[in-house]
Amino acid sequence: MKAMVCTRYGPPEVLELQQVDKPVPKAGEILVRVRASTVTAGDCEIRSFKFPVLLWISLRLFFGVRKPRLDILGQEFAGEIESAGEGQTLFKKGERVYGATGLKLGAYADYLCLPGSSAIARMPEGLSFEEAATIPTGGMNALFFLRKAKIQAGQKVLIIGAGGSIGTVAVQLAKSSGAEVTAIDSKEKLDMLLSIGADKVIDYRQEDFTASGEAYDVIFDVAGKSPFLKTVNSLKPKGIYLMGNPSLAQLFRRLLPTKKGDRKIIAGAASYRAEDLRYLNKLLEEGKIKPVIDQSFPLEQLREAHHYVESGMKKGNVVITN
Repeated sequence: MKAMVCTRYGPPEVLELQQVDKPVPKAGEILVRVRASTVTAGDCEIRSFKFPVLLWISLRLFFGVRKPRLDILGQEFAGEIESAGEGQTLFKKGERVYGATGLKLGAYADYLCLPGSSAIARMPEGLSFEEAATIPTGGMNALFFLRKAKIQAGQKVLIIGAGGSIGTVAVQLAKSSGAEVTAIDSKEKLDMLLSIGADKVIDYRQEDFTASGEAYDVIFDVAGKSPFLKTVNSLKPKGIYLMGNPSLAQLFRRLLPTKKGDRKIIAGAASYRAEDLRYLNKLLEEGKIKPVIDQSFPLEQLREAHHYVESGMKKGNVVITN
């Protein structure tokens, strides 16, 4: 089968199209014919190995010292069940499915093997493979954090870094809960954010939201680059700060008392579960969320897709088609 193999850590040019052995599903696994995947910031981080210095040694041991141990990247996919291993009863051959591979990776290939119990669900009717592939990672991350906030109708919600795969779903989830949503990103993404439901938008290059005096019930920081204390102090009393992509320094700072101790600060990592995908299916069918696709590239042009994502210009999702 064809696969884009990450031959070593480095720029997108380390990705090479190769012929590799087609995987065979073991007991309890399914073999998926991948029709679409995506390029996420996480895929680019693993390929380039741009992680905080303090995590360098432990992550090298985990991912591989000289090159990725799992050399076919890609964290989310949509496709068809090709076959199933012994004892796998959750899915049948020919069913259209989508899901997240997590740290097993492997979506940049014609075929992918995963346990049937992974974060995989049947695709909603009317959704294309390209559209479905954009939902798992961004959708489950947005759902994980916004559930922590228990957003109520009428609350003011600020989403920082709203123009990516997580942020675009978060805007729609917050809006469907009845919140007034303010979205922050670069100027080029603001029209798109308004089109998916944001009430207000802010170009972070032109305006410092912490200087406006506006206070929010919930701040969801997807970008992880906002000044900690200024951001916390932009919360209302009993407000909630969701740290979706915290730096090590921010993770440490969350342990320190804030100026008003009744504000809650939540950091963490989303767990990927099939039941969450099934919940997102319901929202997709009801029209409460919709996929946001910026560009599509064939698998053979994965290098160009990685370059584009790293440019920071991506609006929503970049899709890879097989």
